[in-house]
Amino acid sequence: MQSATNTNTAAPNKSPNIIEMRGVSTRFGSHVVHADLDLEVRQGEIFAIVGGSGSGKSTLLREMIMLHRPDSGTIKVLDTDVLALSPGEAHILRQRWGVMFQHGGLFGTLNVRDNVGLPLREHTDLDDTLINELAAWKITLSGLEPEAGLQYPTELSGGMLKRASMARALALDPELLFLDEPTAGLDPGGAGGIDTLVRSLHELYQSTIVIITHDLDFLWQVTDRVAVLGEGKVVGVGSMSELAQMDHPIIREYFDGPRGRAAQEQAQTQAGVQQHDKEQPWTQK
Repeated sequence: MQSATNTNTAAPNKSPNIIEMRGVSTRFGSHVVHADLDLEVRQGEIFAIVGGSGSGKSTLLREMIMLHRPDSGTIKVLDTDVLALSPGEAHILRQRWGVMFQHGGLFGTLNVRDNVGLPLREHTDLDDTLINELAAWKITLSGLEPEAGLQYPTELSGGMLKRASMARALALDPELLFLDEPTAGLDPGGAGGIDTLVRSLHELYQSTIVIITHDLDFLWQVTDRVAVLGEGKVVGVGSMSELAQMDHPIIREYFDGPRGRAAQEQAQTQAGVQQHDKEQPWTQK
């Protein structure tokens, strides 16, 4: 297990980039999804990608993890040009990241423990006893009870399925974690639990986390920076507070709706409570 000590103390603009996308263009027939798009993700940050339906969020994620090849441009992940890799080199690089898919992506014929242990069986020489122990630890780390390891994906609730998928994404202790709509379909309590889980894992592993989401509460509570997609490009990038001050119409549409205002007010209220607690520690039990 990696140290939980916070090493991300350098100024953000001095942090090396874990992901660099330059001039990426993507088309499906005559439909342009990305048009000369540029994007950078810094080492150690929690970075989210948002945008309206059809803005190309999911396609961008698939390009990062080598499931789709853009028509043009360059993509570097972990200082590697992913578009120039052989199949064998791509296989090795994929072992350095983990992916939590929106709908779980677990094998229905395997129980949770075997799903989580599968990457270890494929990519290591560890014996089955140790793999089962490591899988059980990752299941617990994801917030599931130990007995969930013997359940099958069809027996899990939506929130449990998200956590099981997270446990499998963590199987190889990744340097880079991709989360595709981690709170989609969950009630507020379940979504709040995922918020806490992501922050805890980031603190524990000090990995870089890239998230596709439309959950405004999640964005305010968890992220360091957010990129807003529109018109085939990144129309704005920054912290949620910085984006809330930008004038681009696509960003304003995203923030000025009722859900956007409510999420911002809730985040500001929570920040005020946290600041009050820091200033008056004697009130804490």
